[in-house]
Amino acid sequence: MKKMIGVGLIGMGVVGSGVVKTIIEKSDALNSHVGLPLNLTGVAVRDISKQRSFDISSEILVNDPEKIVNDDSVNIVVELIGGENPALELILAAVRNGKHVVTANKEVISKHGAEIFSLARQNNVRVLFEASVGGGIPIISPLMRDLVSNDISSIKAIINGTTNYILTRMAHEAADYSVVLSDAQKLGYAETDPTNDVEGIDAAYKLSILSTLAFRASIKDTDIYTEGITKLTDKDFQYAKELGYSIKLLAIATQTNSDVLGRVHPALIPQDQMLAKVDDVLNAVEIETDLTQKVLFHGPGAGSMPTSSAVIADIVNIARSIAGDTDLLDPVRLSEDVKVAPISTLSTKYYFRIEVIDEPGVLGRIATVFGDCGISISSFIQKELEEKASDAELVIMTHEATESSVDRAVVGLSELGVVNRIGNVIRVVE
Repeated sequence: MKKMIGVGLIGMGVVGSGVVKTIIEKSDALNSHVGLPLNLTGVAVRDISKQRSFDISSEILVNDPEKIVNDDSVNIVVELIGGENPALELILAAVRNGKHVVTANKEVISKHGAEIFSLARQNNVRVLFEASVGGGIPIISPLMRDLVSNDISSIKAIINGTTNYILTRMAHEAADYSVVLSDAQKLGYAETDPTNDVEGIDAAYKLSILSTLAFRASIKDTDIYTEGITKLTDKDFQYAKELGYSIKLLAIATQTNSDVLGRVHPALIPQDQMLAKVDDVLNAVEIETDLTQKVLFHGPGAGSMPTSSAVIADIVNIARSIAGDTDLLDPVRLSEDVKVAPISTLSTKYYFRIEVIDEPGVLGRIATVFGDCGISISSFIQKELEEKASDAELVIMTHEATESSVDRAVVGLSELGVVNRIGNVIRVVE
């Protein structure tokens, strides 16, 4: 019978520091929850001599993460270095060595989840990753446990705090994208290179994880249609408000029969919907099922302590199984019957913002293009452009149309001599 449970950490950055601090400062409470002491056996860091903001014994610090993975006294390896490599190899090595793994690594789970889950099953260990999506919001565990009797039909989520902060500022202050991005970087919400956030890549990683669990299929980040927020302007927010909508970067996955369509892109949402009210750096995930209907998970999506909370929860979950010598839940089993649908199959409403020459007959010519593509116009707004009185801006809302027909319409509009440019095309989610 075990006398303690060894925990080894790889990486002590923002999140790792929060985890170590919590284990040290709340050891009595955690040990009580587990039934055995949690022993912080080793922590792999880049610089052992670096000064820490909390007390930690230098004796457990190492600069080689493989020492953690190969340490016989470590029962649970916690990977918090992020990125694809060497994190993936360290996780796989830990699993091969019969060690349980806790990770916050969305990229690794998104790209290699199926491989990791299969290997974990072979070695009778668990790999938990609650912190990979939504920071402190419990969403992974509910999908793996609490909602297993439900047939999930859709996921709608705001799962990138950086972009949500930017869009909130642009909506409420009519602020310019570049100005707000700069502010987000100064506040630490956005990286020096914000590409993963503002181009939707980070959200696609997270959506692929949620989709994999919800639909029990291997959905990779490359299966997710991805579009960022860089084309949005203050005009889009102005017109959206006039029309009764908010603009959010949404991560959406839907299942129809055996097909799953995953997409990340800016979307117009009716202002009375709950997701439209999620502002600043907060995240939210809405799950729709046959038994519970709609369930909303809402809270801080990043930060040291919220993310640390999710990591600690996974550690305690595994540690309880070890302490009780109970059978471990089988790692995620994935079906090969579920197929990925392309974005071209999407059918939804659309918002068009088009700059045109202001002369008689323009709207008719534009309507003809839409009609030829099988798209019905539900409403339009015409605005005179302040910078050029001879031109106008049309905001067109469509009835439900297919993505492929919208693509054809964009080509057709671009070829019209009266169209100066297509300012934006945004999908509507109702």
